[in-house]
Parts: sequence; C-alpha cells; structure tokens
Amino acid sequence: MTPQPDNPLPIAILISGRGRTLQNFLQRNNAGQLNIDIRLVVSSHSDAGGLRYSRDANVPTLVVKRGDYATAEEFSEAIFAPCRDAGARYVVMAGFIKHVLIPDVFTDRVVNIHPALIPDFCGQGFYGHHVHEAVLASGAKTTGCTVHFVDNDYDHGPIIMQRTVPVLDDDTPDRLAQRVFEAELQAYPEVLRLLAAGRITIDDHSVQISKS
Repeated sequence: MTPQPDNPLPIAILISGRGRTLQNFLQRNNAGQLNIDIRLVVSSHSDAGGLRYSRDANVPTLVVKRGDYATAEEFSEAIFAPCRDAGARYVVMAGFIKHVLIPDVFTDRVVNIHPALIPDFCGQGFYGHHVHEAVLASGAKTTGCTVHFVDNDYDHGPIIMQRTVPVLDDDTPDRLAQRVFEAELQAYPEVLRLLAAGRITIDDHSVQISKS
C-alpha cells in the first residue's frame, strides 16, 4: 500500500447517478485504505442515488443542474466555485456525465475514470452501457478502465493509469460492465492514494509516477 501523509487529501466529488464509486471511496476511507477528506459532493441531478451516501457520511452536498444555466461557462462556474470555496485540492469525477469547462485554477487538478481503454471507445456519447455495447460490437478481446486528468474535451487529458479486462466470448454488456467496474474499484482509489502521497506529476502532457 502506498504510504500516506499525515494530512488527508481534500477533494470534491462530482456525481450524476447511483454513486457506487463514491460509496467505494467512503468505505475505503473509513477502513483506513485511503487518506482523503471529501469536502463536498456535487450532483448534476437532485434525485441521484449517490446523494444518500454523502448525506449518510455527513458530507456537504450541492445539486447543480445544467438546465438552470444559460451557458456552459455559467454551469461550470456553479460547479467549480463551491469546490474551490470548500478547499478542494482535486475535483474527482465519479460517474459524472455532464460536460464541463475546467477553470484555470483547476488545470491538472480534475480527474475522471472512463470504462474503456482511452483512446478507444471514448468521446461524446460513450458512457455507461454505450461503451460496453460498442466494445462487444467491435469484437475487441480486451477492454478496461482509464483514470485520467480532465481537460475541456470529452474523455481527454493525460492518462494516469489503465487496467485491462478480458472480453469473454459469452459476455453481455451487463457482465462486461461488472468486470470493468471491479477494475475501477481498484484503480481509482490507487490513483487517489498516489495523489495524496504527492507521487503524480505531469511533464509535457505525460503523467509521471514517482516510486516514493
């Protein structure tokens, strides 16, 4: 396990749905397997199931709906300004499916996980089961997940970590999705541990992970 610093990493988490990734973070943090301080959870939907996990954990929550804002800039400001005010060092997308513009203050400080091996099966419209259906339709024998820094393009930005998952002959989108999600449950917390330990840097758009 990556050694943890004394001070937990302050983060904000963005969700849109069931919040299984948020639940994973909370469980691992409570078990001492992560060293994060979740300052705020922002949801793009008021009925997102994941909000119950943050409320049960007494984490402040905020709902920011895209339809309430005339422009992408206003929507993004409504999300990131509270994250900044909460003292979040990183913003962590956890099943957040809305496109946002990254403000300069959060350049290289927003991370996301995608359920495929970027640059394959990614971009606008590739989320959830759409990804796994496309993987199966392509005949690919390998897929996986990608944790990456976020820029202003869909599923784009410096790649931090990838985990591969085999595609089996009898796979359905549901079975493949579950196998990929099991890889996500391991990869995403590992990236947060590396960030908390200060072991991740970016050099000319390439992520470097130090050994200590």
